[in-house]
Parts: sequence; structure tokens; C-alpha cells
Amino acid sequence: MTPRLRLQPEAVGLGMTSQRVRDRLVERLRDGAANGQGIADERVLNVIRMLPRHLFVDEVLASRAYEDTALPIGHGQTISQPWVVARMTELLLENAPSKVLEVGTGSGYQAAVLGALGLEVYTVERIGELLRQARKRFRTLGMNIRSKHDDGRVGWPEHAPYDAIIVTAGAPAVVPALVEQLRPGGVLVAPVGGSGSQALVRLLRREDGSVEETRLAAVSFVPLLSGTID
Repeated sequence: MTPRLRLQPEAVGLGMTSQRVRDRLVERLRDGAANGQGIADERVLNVIRMLPRHLFVDEVLASRAYEDTALPIGHGQTISQPWVVARMTELLLENAPSKVLEVGTGSGYQAAVLGALGLEVYTVERIGELLRQARKRFRTLGMNIRSKHDDGRVGWPEHAPYDAIIVTAGAPAVVPALVEQLRPGGVLVAPVGGSGSQALVRLLRREDGSVEETRLAAVSFVPLLSGTID
């Protein structure tokens, strides 16, 4: 069951943040006009339609919040393109998860999408200022999302195993420590590859501990870095 969000008046939106503009974004995602790969899961599309993405970017960028494009959020980071958020979420839901780890909170939008779908969400962010802003957004929306300021490459082993893990920054290969935090039968979705040649990867951890990897669409993400910044 999808939880009800606590939407303040500013979340409703006007003009370029209105419901009509959000509906147009959802139709573009469904049709796959940008890349020929439409989003089919109506649960995901409904959350994209409902969730106020304009609250996850600076006010000066709010009018662009419902464009199907990534936008800067400061500290050299971005809020992912809505199609990418929707596709990664769709891939996770194929495995019917209930408990999810996100590596790279960023603006908080991806975690909020997962939380709005009724999932138990744990999210880790290495940049303290971004995490503080994301936590404020979670509170504003009345969302119970567990978050931690830490090196995302370490994951959050205290709460493992997870049904699914989503990584929102690119690395040359899937980080083994994160795979270890997946339960058998669990799925990890992440961008993998070097700068300029990343692909979205879906990794299934089999019951015997081996992994099955499927490479999907070409994507472009900021790099997955070690350490923390306050």
C-alpha cells in the first residue's frame, strides 16, 4: 500500500510545477519518447506524478523540475533524470522488495520515490550538507526514511541483508561490499563503467551466492567516491 504523503501548499505547484506539467512528464515517461524505452509500471508512474520534484531542487530551478533531465543540486552532484529514476525503480520492483538500501542520497528524490511506494528505505550519503537538506524534505513530506552520513561504498551493514540495493553514482565495477549486503535472491541496480561509457546494470544474487549480471541502457552518473564531507 502506498503511504499518504503530507503535502504542504508549496508541494501542489503552479505554472511550470503544476499537476498538468507533471502529467505531461508522466506521459513522456510512459511513451519513452526520449529514448524509446517507456516506463510500464503504473505504480512508478503514479508516484512520479504525485511526488513534488520541484521541492528537491533549488527554487531557481523549480520551473525545470518536470523536464526529463538531470539538474544540479550543488557540491558537484545532480538530481537524476526522471526516466533514470523511474527505470531504476521499475527494475527494483520486479523483485518485489520490501527493504531497500540506497547508496547516494543526493537530493533525496530517489529515496522519496521508494518510500512513497511503501518500501522500508535506508539511504547513505557522503556529503553532510546534501543529507541535511534531504532530511528536511523527508520531514516536510512526512516520510519515515532512515538515513546515515557515511561512505556509501561501505553500505549500511548493520541493517543488512536487503531485498534490493540501488546505487546512484557510477563506479568501474559493482562494489563487492554492497553485493555482500544483498539477501539471496536480492537485486542490485547500479550504473557501472568509466566516465563516458556507463551502463545501467541489474545484478541478481543467487541462492548459492553467485551473481547474474544484466547490462541495460547507457546512462551517465557522477562518480561513486570514498570518504565523507561534512
